[in-house]
Amino acid sequence: MSQKIVLMFLLLAMVGTTMVQGQGTRVGFYATTCRRAESIVRSTVQSHFTSDSSIAPGLLRMHFHDCFVNGCDASILIDGANTEKTARPNLLLRGYEVIADAKTQLEAECPGVVSCADILALAARDSVVLAKGLTWPVPTGRRDGRVSLASDTSNLPGFTDSIDVQKQKFAAFGLNAQDLVTLVGGHTIGTTACQFFRYRLYNFTTTGNGADPSINPSFVSQLQTLCPQDGDGSRRIALDTGSQNRFDSSFFANLRSGRGILESDQKLWTDATTRTFVQRFLGVRGLAGLTFGAEFGRSMVKMSNIGVKTGTNGEIRRVCSAIN
Repeated sequence: MSQKIVLMFLLLAMVGTTMVQGQGTRVGFYATTCRRAESIVRSTVQSHFTSDSSIAPGLLRMHFHDCFVNGCDASILIDGANTEKTARPNLLLRGYEVIADAKTQLEAECPGVVSCADILALAARDSVVLAKGLTWPVPTGRRDGRVSLASDTSNLPGFTDSIDVQKQKFAAFGLNAQDLVTLVGGHTIGTTACQFFRYRLYNFTTTGNGADPSINPSFVSQLQTLCPQDGDGSRRIALDTGSQNRFDSSFFANLRSGRGILESDQKLWTDATTRTFVQRFLGVRGLAGLTFGAEFGRSMVKMSNIGVKTGTNGEIRRVCSAIN
C-alpha cells in the first residue's frame, strides 16, 4: 500500500474523531442535494490557479481569517462599510473572485443549497492540493453568517505576536500548540510584503548589523537587497525561501536555519515550547516524527469546525458578498 493511501486512511480516521465533537458538519453533506458540489469548486479553483498560482495561498489565508473571526461562516466575504474585509489585517486578502465564480456555477446547478462557507473551506483544501500538498476529506454542512464587523478582527494573529500571544489566540478556539505550528506551516506557500518584516532588518538592535539577531546573518544582506530601508514596502517576498510554490516542510527547515521572514514565524523556532514541533516535522533524531501533510489536514479540519453555524443558525447566501 502506498504512503499516500496510508495517509489518506489516517486523515479519514482523524476527521471522524473531529466530528465526534458535534459540530454538525460531515463529509459528503451534499452527496444527495448537490452531487457535483465539490467537483465544481475543485474545477473552479483549478481554472483560476492555472492562470495565477498565487491564488492558492490567497484562498488558504482567507479561510484562516474567516474562521478566526466569529467562526467559519464566510463573513469575510460580505461587502459593505466596516465589514471584516475592510479591516487592516484583511486588506490584502485575495481570491474573492474564485469564490464568487464557484458560487455562480453552484447556484446554476443547485440553487440555494451550497453555502459560501463550505465553498471557502473546500477551496482552501483544493488550493493546497494544487500546490502539491496532500488532500484531506472536508466536512461540510456549514451555513453562512449574517454579521461581519471590522471591529471583530482584533483576535487575528499578528506578525509581531509572541508565542504566548499566538498560543492564547489559538487556544481560544480549541487549537493547541501543535495546531499552531502546523497551521502556520501553511506559510510554505505564498508571499508577504516588505512592510511587514523590513523593521527586522534595520535598527532592530543597537549592536552588530542592526538586524534581528534571530535572522541568519548571511540571510540579512539578501533581504536588505530585496527590501531596502527606503524601498517599496509593497514588494512581495516569498515566505518560504526557495519553495514558495510547493506545499512541503521546507518552511520548517528555513526556520531552523534562521530564514523565517515574519517575526512571528521565526519565533516558532526560537521559543522552546514550539521548537519541538518544528523539529518533529523535520524528523530530528530522538523525537517522534510528524508528517506535515497529514497533520496539516487534521488541523485544518479542526480549525474549519470553529463556530460552525448549522440548521436555522445562519443562512445559505445566494450571492456570497451580500446577506440575503
